[in-house]
Amino acid sequence: MKKGKLFGIGVGPGDSKLLTVKAVEAIQQADIILTPKTEKKDNSVAYQIAQPYISKKTEILPIVFQMVTDMTVVTQQWEENRRMITEKLEEGKNIVFLTLGDPMLYSTYMYVFRAVENAGYEIETIPGIPAFLGIASYMNMPVTEWEENLLIIPATAEEAKFDQALAACDNAVIMKVYKRFALVQRLLRKHHMIKNAILISRAGLPDEIIEKDLDSLPADYDPNYLSTIIAKRDK
Repeated sequence: MKKGKLFGIGVGPGDSKLLTVKAVEAIQQADIILTPKTEKKDNSVAYQIAQPYISKKTEILPIVFQMVTDMTVVTQQWEENRRMITEKLEEGKNIVFLTLGDPMLYSTYMYVFRAVENAGYEIETIPGIPAFLGIASYMNMPVTEWEENLLIIPATAEEAKFDQALAACDNAVIMKVYKRFALVQRLLRKHHMIKNAILISRAGLPDEIIEKDLDSLPADYDPNYLSTIIAKRDK
């Protein structure tokens, strides 16, 4: 029996119409759709975005990624995920893994990609629009111009590393802002980037939030998990 193929598909920042034609075709032809979740709940933002293109006949399999620090729990959960995926591929099923933004940028898809690649199965990765580029276009805010450089960094980075990186950049994309806003706000002030910064949560979704005055927000502001900041140095 011919083994199945894994497709890693980026569904973009939130608007279902921003998926590529190639992504839609792969979704429509899939035997199984994997929908990543951080815990066992009946919701997946990536699935909601791709849902208009998913056939009612396609099997939907939630895949859980534990957001805990106990590596024993994480390792056990991931082993279950790996076993489930490879069993389906052995059955000849073509599997689509949906991920927000682009699969190769801070994506849970990388865990799946590494395990399946190491096991020797066929893989095709289909890019999606990264959240920060979707936000930039949505807000008519150029990310870079002329010879400006760009920093992409998670707010979860060590403070010293974060501080040093901001000092060297003209423009910054700050991801994973959730629970780290106070630090981000302080460092953006320090490096004179907060006046030209925006934060968007759940971009392109019905409940999106846009914050254009980050300097006035309280330090204990608690942005949504799906939040991104674009900041530009004061001229």
